[in-house]
Amino acid sequence: MLSSTSLKPITNPKIPFFSSFSIQNPSLLSFHLPFSPSKALLKPISATLIPSTPQPQQQQLYQPFRPPPSPLPPKFRSLDAQGRLDVLANRNGLWFEYAPLIPSLYQEGFSPPSIEEITGITGVEQNTLIVASQVRESLIQSKTDEDVMSFFDTGGAELLYEIRLLSASQRAEAVRYIVENGLDAKGAQDLARAMKDFPRRKMDKGWKSFEYGLPGDCLSFMYYRLSREHRNPSEQRTAALMQALQVAESESAKKEVSQELEGGEDEKPEKDDDLEYRVRVPVVRMQFGEVAEATSVVVLPVCMAEEDTKEMLEAPLECRSGGDFGVVEAEKGWKRWVVLPSWEPLAGLRHGGVVVAFSDARVIPWKSNRWYKEEAILVVTDRNRKEVEVDAAFYLAKVDGGRLKVDTGSALKEMGVKESLGTVVLVVRPPKEESDDQLSDEDWE
Repeated sequence: MLSSTSLKPITNPKIPFFSSFSIQNPSLLSFHLPFSPSKALLKPISATLIPSTPQPQQQQLYQPFRPPPSPLPPKFRSLDAQGRLDVLANRNGLWFEYAPLIPSLYQEGFSPPSIEEITGITGVEQNTLIVASQVRESLIQSKTDEDVMSFFDTGGAELLYEIRLLSASQRAEAVRYIVENGLDAKGAQDLARAMKDFPRRKMDKGWKSFEYGLPGDCLSFMYYRLSREHRNPSEQRTAALMQALQVAESESAKKEVSQELEGGEDEKPEKDDDLEYRVRVPVVRMQFGEVAEATSVVVLPVCMAEEDTKEMLEAPLECRSGGDFGVVEAEKGWKRWVVLPSWEPLAGLRHGGVVVAFSDARVIPWKSNRWYKEEAILVVTDRNRKEVEVDAAFYLAKVDGGRLKVDTGSALKEMGVKESLGTVVLVVRPPKEESDDQLSDEDWE
């Protein structure tokens, strides 16, 4: 038995593990050994210091400034402001090479008028060159055909400027069509507007017959829509349809335009059990900027549906435009007016037309799932057609309290109403942002 009393301190410096100071509880050392203590081999214990886990190196918050690559061509980068002005004044190089010099001068404090005074390049030309060079660069990045791009080496900035609002893929198709058909600036502008406007016209007649991916079909559809703003028959309508047929690319588009030239397809038979088919009143959604782009417009007085019918009866019956500037003159003063594109239902509405503004579209007796109703609408009414004749037509009538409402001819006949306040010719919905016709981030300049 080995006890703590028989142990003596070990003074050997090579064995520092055991010492008299390390025995705090002697009873813990009472145990049986399988060998004699005199024969025990005591070896020194080697220990290594395990380093603590290194802390991650703090990320360097400061990043050195790396300026973006210069948009200037290499041969112009060493020029000072006066040298760049000389290049612009003498038109040294290709137009898309010296175009980036203009914004670099803006950054140094030059204004468009000061650059125009020195170089002779007007402010409009400066903007055209800057935007056109950016459009050209986007076409190169999208790998547009080199043969098409070579057309713009020595000119054509005014053509590229007109397609600036199109997406990258649309630009490539547009420039191909412009080059192949030799369009001028006005033709390029019409093409860009037609391609931009086409997706928003899904509800228009004949839209499905034209292909969105073909620039010619988009342009043809624009002329096709324009023809419907004129009377049938008329020279303006026929001329617009001939233009539509000339530029159409797909066979379906050509067929649709040809049928319109020949008088149009027969109307679908009415279904008495479905109000959606029986009603022939067109409903259109206004587009932002549509009035500004319209070739002709109409100006109509506006009445509020919440007010008494007396206001509608007092509204001006006629509004004419004349003179070199098309000055609009009404037969008497009025406090509310609206300007609308001269759509086909409005083309002949020169006398007796009035617009009634409703704050809730539920005034229209559509089917419950016909369209989204919680929005304001404008109801265009012809006051010259007051007699209730057609069961499927819409009429403006007076309800209890003197307020206005819209109802079908059949409903009014059941109530014994033979004369209304006017026949509804068009329902206009307000402009609304749509996700399918907005530019994405990569589409911007």
